[in-house]
Amino acid sequence: MRLSRRTRLAGVALIAAGSLTLAACGGGSDDKSDGSGSTNKVISVYGTNPQNPLIPTATNEVGGGDPLDNLFSGLVAYNTDGSVSNEVADSIKANEDSTVWTVKIKDGQKFTDGSPVTADSFVKAWNYGANPANKQLNNYFFYPIKGTDEVGNTVKGEDTVSGLKVVDDKTFTITLKASESDFPLRLGYSAYFPVPDSAYDADGKITKAYGNAPIGNGPYKLTKTGWEKNKQISLEPNPDYKGIHKAKNGGLVFKFYNSVDAAYTDVQSGNLDVLDQVPPSALTTFESDSAVKAYNEPGSSFSSFTIPDSLAHFKGEEGQLRRAAISEAINRPEITEKIFNNARTPASDFTSPVLDGWTKDVPGNEVLKFNAKDAKAKWAAADKIDKWSGKFELAYNNDGAGNKEFSEAMANQIKNTLGIDAAPKAYPTFDELRTVVTDRTIKTPFRTGWQADYPSMLNYLAPIYATGAGSNDGDYSNKKFDKLVQDASAAKGDERYKLISQAQTILLKDLPAIPLWYQNATAVTTKDLKGYVFNWKQKPDYYALTK
Repeated sequence: MRLSRRTRLAGVALIAAGSLTLAACGGGSDDKSDGSGSTNKVISVYGTNPQNPLIPTATNEVGGGDPLDNLFSGLVAYNTDGSVSNEVADSIKANEDSTVWTVKIKDGQKFTDGSPVTADSFVKAWNYGANPANKQLNNYFFYPIKGTDEVGNTVKGEDTVSGLKVVDDKTFTITLKASESDFPLRLGYSAYFPVPDSAYDADGKITKAYGNAPIGNGPYKLTKTGWEKNKQISLEPNPDYKGIHKAKNGGLVFKFYNSVDAAYTDVQSGNLDVLDQVPPSALTTFESDSAVKAYNEPGSSFSSFTIPDSLAHFKGEEGQLRRAAISEAINRPEITEKIFNNARTPASDFTSPVLDGWTKDVPGNEVLKFNAKDAKAKWAAADKIDKWSGKFELAYNNDGAGNKEFSEAMANQIKNTLGIDAAPKAYPTFDELRTVVTDRTIKTPFRTGWQADYPSMLNYLAPIYATGAGSNDGDYSNKKFDKLVQDASAAKGDERYKLISQAQTILLKDLPAIPLWYQNATAVTTKDLKGYVFNWKQKPDYYALTK
């Protein structure tokens, strides 16, 4: 019997203080062409052109994240169910109060250029990521480490993070600001990947050339053609890889599409092996489509749209009223049924129901329910503070499944409920939308979503809404929220979940983003593809795919 994602993730235990010595666990395949489940066939998979050069500390979106996760290996690796196993790390041990972690690296670890993976490969990369001069998007992930500020930058006047110390070639220590018994759980995320010395120029900067053709230590490496911009990224198995996710196929090609419908057609015709999201146009038919293999089960992805703090009419008391009015003007059940054929579930919080500790009863979440009368009243109250003028636009990228359809439907609901001019605003690709979001030139609310970096409710909160966090696209800031998140990181069990609920109640009042729905894991593959299983990130284990 296939286990539900809730069942699988409920078994993920938080890492206790002390030794992290976990058994290796890999994915399987039912393709037995050589007796081991391996083939030499190259697997083509759906992708989007990465926004940035493929540098671990500079990549925080799926287009770049999927290739990075296959080109690199971290200290730990995530298994299909979200549990962790040691990968590059031989051991990760804590002191008595889990504030100091000692990491030892396994023997024989190498990058694909032949250079060794050492303790300095990690510490140097993390210092680079935390240095504000380098403007890395994942700096926030270093904030728990002593010697960084609340947004993960090195403290003023320091070039390196004081909490990172190289002991010898295979050993380094991580000193935290506060106790975190599950700190190693995050160390499989790409921000913590090692980088070879060849990546840096004479001034200690990671070069753009390296980002365009990264040298990693993972199960795959780039082919000679590598990253062909706006077309595809081609990977081949790394023969020197000794980790737990050894490739069972002959390579991967991430093919870029401007339309998910076009990708679906390519799967039907055999020109694309894997599409890990089904377009709305096929949601009512894909499970009976004889041209494809269909997959559908509860997932972990969270969808929302962000209203930047910089927009007129959306600050202070007026802003709270307008954000709540817009949220209550959206009929989520209607959209999830009519557009997504119930392959989405209306959101009742900012995280995901597949995670341990989740509850649908977060105080304040009534603002996520359709209530036309209350929405109009709140909008009118906001008008008394400052009369509304202009047009409410919602930006979306057209290369994502269902984005056009739900954006149009939602704009109509807002328009009809509040009696204002509201309309969608299309960007052709994810890359183009993310560019204007990242450089803060966007002047409208915009579609957002989250695929977890590591299996924790805190990962849906801190990196997106904490002050200065790398994925805080709306520039939201609330010190009470920041403190609750920090306290939750140090807490355990029920106390942790209580603090997380309190933090979410603040978000539900401020609404820096409007929660929309949780996304089912839906996918289609060619008929001859084998080994497809959704992992905890709502993605396939790419290394396990065969034909």
